[in-house]
Amino acid sequence: MATIEKRGKAYRITVSLGYDVDGKQIKERMTWTPDPGMSERAIKIELNKVAVRFEDQCRQRGVRGGNIRLDQFAEQWFTDYAEQQLKPRTVAHYRFLYQRVRQGLGHLQLEKITPRHLTAFYSALSEEGIRADVRYLCKQDFKAYMAERGMKQAELVTASGLGSTTVEKLYAGKPVALKTAQLVCDALHVKLAALFVPEDTTPLSGKTMLHYHRFISSMLETAIQWQMISENPCSRIKAPRSDTGETRYLDEAEAAQLIQALDGEPPLYRTAVLLLLNTGLRRGELCALQWSDLDFEKGTLQVRQSATYLAGQGVVVDTPKTHASARVIRLPASCIPMLRQYRAAQLEARLSVGDQWEDNDFVFATWNGKALRPDTLTKWFRKFIDRNGLPPITLHGLRHTNATLLIAAGINLRTVSGRLGHSRAATTANIYAHAIQSADAAAADAIDDVLSPKPKKGRNPAVS
Repeated sequence: MATIEKRGKAYRITVSLGYDVDGKQIKERMTWTPDPGMSERAIKIELNKVAVRFEDQCRQRGVRGGNIRLDQFAEQWFTDYAEQQLKPRTVAHYRFLYQRVRQGLGHLQLEKITPRHLTAFYSALSEEGIRADVRYLCKQDFKAYMAERGMKQAELVTASGLGSTTVEKLYAGKPVALKTAQLVCDALHVKLAALFVPEDTTPLSGKTMLHYHRFISSMLETAIQWQMISENPCSRIKAPRSDTGETRYLDEAEAAQLIQALDGEPPLYRTAVLLLLNTGLRRGELCALQWSDLDFEKGTLQVRQSATYLAGQGVVVDTPKTHASARVIRLPASCIPMLRQYRAAQLEARLSVGDQWEDNDFVFATWNGKALRPDTLTKWFRKFIDRNGLPPITLHGLRHTNATLLIAAGINLRTVSGRLGHSRAATTANIYAHAIQSADAAAADAIDDVLSPKPKKGRNPAVS
């Protein structure tokens, strides 16, 4: 809506047309002077008419700023919107996605991005070998290769500019990032293909493709709000289909097998896995848990924050995923003595490191009291599953196991939803449709047994 200011005998009319790439507001102005002798009422009526006509003319000329490149706009979007409104982990994820978006679409002007550009970009993403997160393995024994060249490990560190820890990974035969592999090849004056091979060339999953689509759409929606473009081309194509199947979960027998295998494992990991299985917490919620969040007398656990790892920042503790994720849940009775025992073990470990311990009150902490990195728990669990020959399940699969077993036990959906921290019971219903169907089938069998009992042996139902 146009704004009007009186300036002496004249009036200045201003229309806002959004923001440019630097975040500055784009404005159009005009000055209108009433004819001498006009009454105040007549001036007011005519002034409003002039303001409406001027605003319509400005809108008809179109939005402003659409001629800037997506690459220019993206940095402004990250600075003025994403970093102000989104969680650090989400921003870091979007910056990772933008590396690929910049290559495919960054050179295009905002107003010239079409559905055809987007579909071509998604098609390129789906091709084999396009993964940005793929790691590279040396095609031969790297240690032997370097010995043949007569170059020592310290010399490679100097020549490549890599850290000694990264170079040690190469000597140990571990995969490295593409950038690392390229720096090594540059230092050795060989081509990448001559020394390294991609560890994984499988195409991106449909779920990842959908993440790209939603990210691009979010940026372009903001461009509309800032009145830099008039429409979002993402809305005129079909979003990539998420091809993820049902998440793996454990049945009662498999869960019992996992619990038995935890005997003898380090107290931290054993307690963390059992607590995840018993509560359905997300791993970030678990790693941010503090002793003050536990009430042993009431037997409750409060979820009020979540931990995530960000490159360059370390473990960052922030608010939970959603408003509904902040919750208080009742702990199973078996968890109380387990947690008390674990706390005693942690206090003993704390005394052994003395003043090196940082008193952050974290339930699951590193050796010196700092927050445990969520990925550390995930990596340990993956090795634990393989080492014990257990059914293939991810750490997040324990959350699905918890929910599935609750539903199978007849717990109502709203209660399960509240314990998981879902915003709506409908979300829980969509995710665990398989468990609901199984529980419904069991209910049908149960009512059938009650209302249609089978005849006793030796009695002819026809003769009675």
